[in-house]
Amino acid sequence: MATVHEAPIDGDGRRRPHARRVLVFPLPFQGHINPMMQLADVLHSRGLGVTVLHTRFNALDPALHPEFTFVAVPDGIPADVAATGSIISIILAMNAAMEASGAVDDVLASVLADEPAACLFIDANLLAVQKAATALGLPTMVLRTGSAACFSCFLAYPMLHEKGYLPPKESQLCTPVEELPPLRVKDLFLSSSNNHEMVRKVLARATEAVRNSHGLVINTFEALETAELDRIRREVDVAVVLAVGPLHKLSTRGTGSSLLQQDRSCIEWLDRQAAGSVLYVSFGSLASVDSGELSEVAWGLANSGQPFLWVVRPDLVRGSDGTGLPEGFDRAVDGRGKVIPWAPQQEVLAHPAVGGFWTHNGWNSTLESITEGLPMICRPQFADQMMNTRYVETEWSVGFELEGELERNKIEEAIRNLMSHGDVMRESARELKKKVATCLESDGSSVLAIDKLIDYISSL
Repeated sequence: MATVHEAPIDGDGRRRPHARRVLVFPLPFQGHINPMMQLADVLHSRGLGVTVLHTRFNALDPALHPEFTFVAVPDGIPADVAATGSIISIILAMNAAMEASGAVDDVLASVLADEPAACLFIDANLLAVQKAATALGLPTMVLRTGSAACFSCFLAYPMLHEKGYLPPKESQLCTPVEELPPLRVKDLFLSSSNNHEMVRKVLARATEAVRNSHGLVINTFEALETAELDRIRREVDVAVVLAVGPLHKLSTRGTGSSLLQQDRSCIEWLDRQAAGSVLYVSFGSLASVDSGELSEVAWGLANSGQPFLWVVRPDLVRGSDGTGLPEGFDRAVDGRGKVIPWAPQQEVLAHPAVGGFWTHNGWNSTLESITEGLPMICRPQFADQMMNTRYVETEWSVGFELEGELERNKIEEAIRNLMSHGDVMRESARELKKKVATCLESDGSSVLAIDKLIDYISSL
């Protein structure tokens, strides 16, 4: 068990209680770091001290958060595994190394010896960290950085195998999953680049981490995923299941901690564009395309005639160390399009000039778009992106999937459908934006969930 220090004594002889402190440990990928750091900020704003544990892989910059204490944890990820960029492989290797070395146990013990903590917030993929915390008697809370629907699917994985939905068969990809409407087999957590058994193992471990925790916090809001949250509460026996999102709106530092340098020149460029005229295009921090696909996207954007802001990361094109934009593209879009390596996305989506979002449908991007009332062109690649797309299109009616091969004429048509003919989607998006505003009011569901979370932490 961790050593518990007695509270210090004031000059008048009375014992002063410790300021409550929490530990947080994000999974070291951008889409997981941001919501965890946003949650940390929300907790800090409510008077809690925060210590951030982080891996050396994709290490966080403490200078971005001087109000927190940062402690590095040896992650033991082999260089060759890290170089593959395979999220599943990295997660499994990191957990295995942490369990084998005992490094996380030593770090946690040292941190707790310095000052006690009420609990540790972990990403569900850090089961090794939870095991170490449990051994020290430290309660853990899990932050799910994906949707409630996504975690509900994780819980259903054993059933999906028992009923033959998984492993997926090519002939059944469009088969509805009757137990998880509106999902089809093709919308389940799939990846063509990972072994299905590896995925199954990671999801089983993530589910185990939640079931072994004291509570589950999800970056969503009640009105968006009511049925999915109810299902989770029925199936998971933990003290609290709380929908506290969108965290970037509750946090005073909504940007979290970007691993990439943001190009803020795009904000000045947006300031010069007409209201609702710009299509923002970003495929997130991990998705990639080949050079041919990049060329088709470029000419689709150029031929659409629509103003656009396009994020082209240096590593976006597989097998290339440059952007590889086609010759003549810059001239064709001069004055109408802007290409940048990385954007302050939340600020971009909130800008009045932006009227639509072409996205990979990672959960952060999807939730940020919903928050700003923007319709979406959806181009999912892996992980939970397919099921997020399915909900965007069929449940919330705020976007549509761009399916099949990327081809410039098809892209041009999709852009025009979204920006010029998307009235129904735009109205649905405005209605969801109103629901977000309601959940963020002083008596709104997400603010009340934060109140309940603070009370629960205080009881530990």
